[in-house]
Amino acid sequence: MNLTLKVWRQKDGQTPGRFETYEAKNVLEDMSFLEMLDVVNEELIERGQEPIAFDSDCREGICGMCSLVINGVPHGGHKGTATCQLHMRHFKDGQTITIEPWRAKAFPLLKDLIVNRSAFDRIIQAGGFVSVNTGGAPDGNALPVPKEAADRSMDAAACIGCGACVAACKNASAMLFVAAKVSHLNLLPQGHPEKDRRALAMVRQMDQEGFGACTVTGSCEAVCPKEISLSFIAKLNRDYGLAALKGK
Repeated sequence: MNLTLKVWRQKDGQTPGRFETYEAKNVLEDMSFLEMLDVVNEELIERGQEPIAFDSDCREGICGMCSLVINGVPHGGHKGTATCQLHMRHFKDGQTITIEPWRAKAFPLLKDLIVNRSAFDRIIQAGGFVSVNTGGAPDGNALPVPKEAADRSMDAAACIGCGACVAACKNASAMLFVAAKVSHLNLLPQGHPEKDRRALAMVRQMDQEGFGACTVTGSCEAVCPKEISLSFIAKLNRDYGLAALKGK
């Protein structure tokens, strides 16, 4: 399979960027998208050219680093699939593929396809933790947790913080990410003591980072590689509203 790649190249956040065209030749159908980029980079290096900078780590759909907009859709648009899990068999011989970074004010570009997602880290630091003493492992296992709450919490905890929800949203909203991180703790007994403070602090930090407002278009849920439900945004709105009424 031979492909034409139109890749966004940008030296840094201050230098104007541009699309450059590359040929990806003899691509195997069983390659992942990132493996295909690895091959292209090896050829660029052999020719003495600057390789394409992109993020990756686990390459197993767990870490959330593989942040690429492929043909206009974060992670390529295949349901429940991160870029590292996207295989080249989904493309056709001779196809042109456009590759861009996440585009959001709160995710400043570092180089080529790499953006700085430290804003997510600061949101977590604002309240995405349990600081009360919950005891050791035996104590935690002895604490009864309703199955429905445990299942919902696990669904929210599946969020890998990749930022695809922000990249897909016309407002660059981080509500799905924040909702997942707030909900997976607020649903559990261990997270209840700080429930109100957590919701207020994390939403406040999200606003300070410059993310846009949520208008519930559903684009975030559509591109989420872990299929986090919009219902968690509704839960966050309820938790935040109650906490605000209490004046926490």
